[in-house]
Amino acid sequence: MKEMNFNNKTKYGKIQEFLRSNNEPDYRIKQITNAIFKQRISRFEDMKVLPKLLREDLINNFGETVLNIKLLAEQNSEQVTKVLFEVSKNERVETVNMKYKAGWESFCISSQCGCNFGCKFCATGDIGLKKNLTVDEITDQVLYFHLLGHQIDSISFMGMGEALANRQVFDALDSFTDPNLFALSPRRLSISTIGIIPSIKKITQEYPQVNLTFSLHSPYSEERSKLMPINDRYPIDEVMNILDEHIRLTSRKVYIAYIMLPGVNDSLEHANEVVSLLKSRYKSGKLYHVNLIRYNPTISAPEMYGEANEGQVEAFYKVLKSAGIHVTIRSQFGIDIDAACGQLYGNYQNSQ
Repeated sequence: MKEMNFNNKTKYGKIQEFLRSNNEPDYRIKQITNAIFKQRISRFEDMKVLPKLLREDLINNFGETVLNIKLLAEQNSEQVTKVLFEVSKNERVETVNMKYKAGWESFCISSQCGCNFGCKFCATGDIGLKKNLTVDEITDQVLYFHLLGHQIDSISFMGMGEALANRQVFDALDSFTDPNLFALSPRRLSISTIGIIPSIKKITQEYPQVNLTFSLHSPYSEERSKLMPINDRYPIDEVMNILDEHIRLTSRKVYIAYIMLPGVNDSLEHANEVVSLLKSRYKSGKLYHVNLIRYNPTISAPEMYGEANEGQVEAFYKVLKSAGIHVTIRSQFGIDIDAACGQLYGNYQNSQ
């Protein structure tokens, strides 16, 4: 049997180091990971396959449970469960579980507590960056649901924070795809980014099968800079060139996220400019897919925008569709429970 070696930044690596330092046989770590991922056991005391003294040692060194995060609040609707977790330094992050009618379960997870990029329409950006999550704080958001018996079909880094601004996200990708842990195909993982070019290059080189979504939100550079200040550092054209290279090297589709802000970026002129941005790139394969997202009004965002105009969304969609651009209007989940990132955090904060 091939020896397992876990990253020592993760709890699994730390447990493995602990076992080795105590001269436990190599198979102990496999017994523990099997208990967690196959039997869905969260408490060390309940891992009866382990000797009692070892269970006590694990509890003394790692705590009662394998989870490093704590549930604080939960909101539910028919297809959505949104939870607020406490992480280290008494900070809080949000995770959303979405259940699709076909039985598919998807998880939208956070990579940072807050965010310091200041996008004008985002509730998380108004919080400011409190901390980067550790690899365990990232993966535990999914482990929590796994231990409750949920099916883990796909994971998207589209919760609080800019995923590609936290290096621990790459360690989390390793854990999610490790056959001895979550054992997910990289194609079941998606990362949304505002366009952090060095990290996009790292995804291309080291995680080519992971899905990428680029948050565009305006095809005009000056306007995008007002909505998303990161555009001054990594302008649209430079990001698009890097994404072209990503597609060339990986043959993987890239998604373009576009939040429809009424009266701001939802005009037919904007639609035609999006066509201009993408159309010439289709010559090398139709591998850009636009997701139109209805804006979900939030009192927590730096600036207030109204609800998306449905007629304008449809007209925008038709312009892209008729030009041959792959485009969909994203389904809305969780509006009744304020599922936009940062809202449960804000509601909880205000209630304390």
